[in-house]
Amino acid sequence: MSAYYNEIDPFAADWLRNLIKAGHIADGVVDERSISDVRPEELFEFTQCHFFAGVGVWSHALRGAGWDDDRPVWTGSCPCQPFSGAGKRAGIADKRHLFPDWFHLIRECRPSTIFGEQVASKDGLGWLDLVQADMEGEGYAFAPFDLCAAGFGAPHIRQRLWFVAHSDHAGSQGRISGWPHSERQDQHGHIGCDGTVSGMDNTIGIGRDAGRHGDHGGDVGIEFDATFEDGSGSKTNGVWGDVDWLFCKDAKWRPVEPSTFPLANGIAGRVGRCRAYGNAIVSEVAQGLISSFIEGERE
Repeated sequence: MSAYYNEIDPFAADWLRNLIKAGHIADGVVDERSISDVRPEELFEFTQCHFFAGVGVWSHALRGAGWDDDRPVWTGSCPCQPFSGAGKRAGIADKRHLFPDWFHLIRECRPSTIFGEQVASKDGLGWLDLVQADMEGEGYAFAPFDLCAAGFGAPHIRQRLWFVAHSDHAGSQGRISGWPHSERQDQHGHIGCDGTVSGMDNTIGIGRDAGRHGDHGGDVGIEFDATFEDGSGSKTNGVWGDVDWLFCKDAKWRPVEPSTFPLANGIAGRVGRCRAYGNAIVSEVAQGLISSFIEGERE
């Protein structure tokens, strides 16, 4: 077993097991306990650890980016409810603010590479700032980005905060080339829904020219180029090229992926599916981030 999946939702946990059995994500075990009950020594036998695993999209994206199942990595999409505008916005006072529990495991197990994600909001940026401070305090190089799915050809926005943290060895002190360790709040990269990039002192991009800042003693180098692969500049591409549009009761049209089942009454497991889809990351965005990290290592 190479992978460990931590997911407390029973419906999503069963979904994970089915995906593992079908070979769609890395082989491994699914643990339905709360992350607060997981002990560091229980994780030493696993090559990959996926926390708040949902339906395994991080593993799927890693494979799509060419990351082997036997290559070590940790991933996590911490609960967004404390930092989402749709919630009560209790922030770090919310009991669902579980990064401290995840960070405890990170600090004890010292994984070399970590990918993470959180909702893009003012509160989410505050969360990201705390995460960056903790990770840099443990000697990790840290690269945060504010990316939307539309920048990758999706027919929806789904703006999210993403990060990669890397340490060549325990206790290494890494930093991103050109980034000071102060004034972090103004240094989160942003890719708008038109693919434009802003908010960084150094050039960033996802795609063909990734990795100019790699290979500097623990530095993480990632560049982003959100130009559509077909060069057309159309609103949708790739997996969403044949997007279906549904006319809704509020007289607005909304896009859905081709062959996606309609979210209607009578569909088996509708609530569980909606919850899993709502919490899932967009694989194509995660894959772009991971691919650029890999390209950066080669430079």
